[in-house]
Amino acid sequence: MHPRLAADLDRLPSLLDTTVAAAARGLASLEDRPVAVAVPIPALVPVPEHGIGLGGALTSFAETWEAGLSGSAGPRYLGFVTGGATPASVAGDWLASAYDQNVAAGGDSLAPELQRQTLTWLAELFGIGTAHRGSFVTGATVSNTVGLAIAREWIGEQLGADVSRDGVAALGPVTVLSGTPHSSIPKAMSVLGLGRDRLQRVPTLLGREAVDVVALETALASLDGKPAIVVANAGTVNTVDFDDLRAIAALRERYPFWLHVDGSFGAFAALSPEHAHLVDGLDLADSICLDLHKWLNVPYDAAVQFSRRLDLQTKVFQNTASYLTVVGDDPDLIHLTPENSQRFRALPTWFSLVAYGREGHREIVERDIALARALGDRIDADQALRLLAPVRLNVVCLTLAQNPTPERVNALAAAVAASGEAFLTGTVYDGTPGLRAAFCNWSTSMEDVELVHAALAKAAELCSPVD
Repeated sequence: MHPRLAADLDRLPSLLDTTVAAAARGLASLEDRPVAVAVPIPALVPVPEHGIGLGGALTSFAETWEAGLSGSAGPRYLGFVTGGATPASVAGDWLASAYDQNVAAGGDSLAPELQRQTLTWLAELFGIGTAHRGSFVTGATVSNTVGLAIAREWIGEQLGADVSRDGVAALGPVTVLSGTPHSSIPKAMSVLGLGRDRLQRVPTLLGREAVDVVALETALASLDGKPAIVVANAGTVNTVDFDDLRAIAALRERYPFWLHVDGSFGAFAALSPEHAHLVDGLDLADSICLDLHKWLNVPYDAAVQFSRRLDLQTKVFQNTASYLTVVGDDPDLIHLTPENSQRFRALPTWFSLVAYGREGHREIVERDIALARALGDRIDADQALRLLAPVRLNVVCLTLAQNPTPERVNALAAAVAASGEAFLTGTVYDGTPGLRAAFCNWSTSMEDVELVHAALAKAAELCSPVD
């Protein structure tokens, strides 16, 4: 064994204690660490010829890189839709690395069974039921891609083609219909050979991002019975608007289509009795996307996908090799997603669900919704800022009250980030440039709302028009 490896092995318990201390300092610094950082990029150096051991690597990381990491795990990182990591999920993530299980195939470990149990819990949590089977994937993009891949196979089934063997060319043009699709949908369509331009945007309700179901029916009727894919939203990115899932599903009585629901973070409304009606009909979907490193607050990367058609899913993703089990009624996870190698991704989720239960995660969801509303109220009362849309759940979509040009809104975002108090990402809503504040973090409080609003108000003053 290499001397450095042998030395680290001999000192491993104390080195792990040092690592834990470093992680604890990092977590403790989140209240004071700048939420977004802009520091010089370290000079590029050649790969080390002679290592310096784990202790030396910890020191080098602290001296060179650690200060340049953002406070994205903290309470005021409101950019994109980013959760943090609950204490229990951090512990689960560390153990997932320590045990280093590949859960793709079974027979040598209980890890795949823990993964299946966790998926069963998630299905129960979101009211999906037993008709769906789930798999862990890296994020919402892969979850949406898997769902559309199964949908593509279903289209082939309707047309008498075997896409997994004959290729997507056997289908001819496939229409994908959606009101306000997430950017990962056309990306998935490109990956799957369906083509980005085959995405047909359906009109939405007046002043909403939710699809107009009457317009959707008109679009389906225009296909003259040809099977299609409908992508519905359980929470849009800008305003967390919800399509009427039950009404959309009812259209399948008259038109052939696969219903995929992108519930990446909006489906977490199911955890709140006050908001669960928003996802009524989720269990009627053919495939579902859920992203756990958002509102479940487990570390990157973790998402799940659910599907009704396990047979079609295994046709797409089965992996045939002499050293693998054959695909049966209860296939190994290797046959369900693109990855042959799969990290023990369920363990952080299992830890968080066991540690805090349905009640604890419901509290996170309901608190974040209340905090989003509180920020919305402050924006509404601020003469320098205005809401671009009602605060429907956990995202506040806002802009400058006067002259919100792209340049001025970008300057607003940059000024907020430079303050170190908060981080918001830009968007365009109904043609107007704006910012989005997405509340997903388990540790965000009302004090954080006050700090975020103060940072926005101060930045708005800096960006006030001189003309």
